[in-house]
Amino acid sequence: MTAPVFVVDTLPAVRTFVLDGPEGRHAVSVKRLREGEDVVLVDGRGGWADCVVLAAEGKDRLTLELSTVHQDPEERPHVTVVQALPKGDRGELAVETMTETGVDAIVPWSASRCITQWRGERAGKALAKWRSTAREAGKQSRRTRFPEVADPMTTKQVAALLATADFAAVLHEDRDHPSGALATAELPASGSIVLVVGPEGGVSPEELAAFAEAGARPYRLGPSVLRTSTAGTAATAVVLARTGRWG
Repeated sequence: MTAPVFVVDTLPAVRTFVLDGPEGRHAVSVKRLREGEDVVLVDGRGGWADCVVLAAEGKDRLTLELSTVHQDPEERPHVTVVQALPKGDRGELAVETMTETGVDAIVPWSASRCITQWRGERAGKALAKWRSTAREAGKQSRRTRFPEVADPMTTKQVAALLATADFAAVLHEDRDHPSGALATAELPASGSIVLVVGPEGGVSPEELAAFAEAGARPYRLGPSVLRTSTAGTAATAVVLARTGRWG
């Protein structure tokens, strides 16, 4: 898809549709779309529709004619990244780049060595930012299915998630660790893959033990040490390339 993308809650069931609100304002006032131009509507759940602009009205109303409606299936294997909470705005950076790369789900994790902790009102605001970032990054990268950003999980909850995966890995920052490389791991062609990204201080021995009991092995990405905000993106790229999703 090369036409500009706009997000709707539900794809319209009618032939003619008015795009208004923030998306309509962006289309009319920022993109300055006019009659005859192509547009794509997506619902973020795999549905998308080719459209043609019939008219632009005021500052925030775009009348569209829908042509073909499509439904993209969920891709397999399903890739989830459990992301330890980074400092500052690096969490949004991680969500943005993982979304652009193609991750299917993101789980915020309050690891024991995280400097940042989500508590009370701050937790709700931070989670809303992550979800908004995933939506905007999905739109900008022309995705039809946006990643789900789950509620924050504890270590015990992450271990339970890992136990259900067809392949589970904890990304280890020590290049001399005797773990295998993710680039050579045997990955499933379907099912689910869960990757755990620790905080800047690393995954604690107690957390590694809990994850190992759940079936997750430590794997390294390469000889260099990546920051927590970039490791998930790199790991997702490795997995998507090796499983054929980037084929």
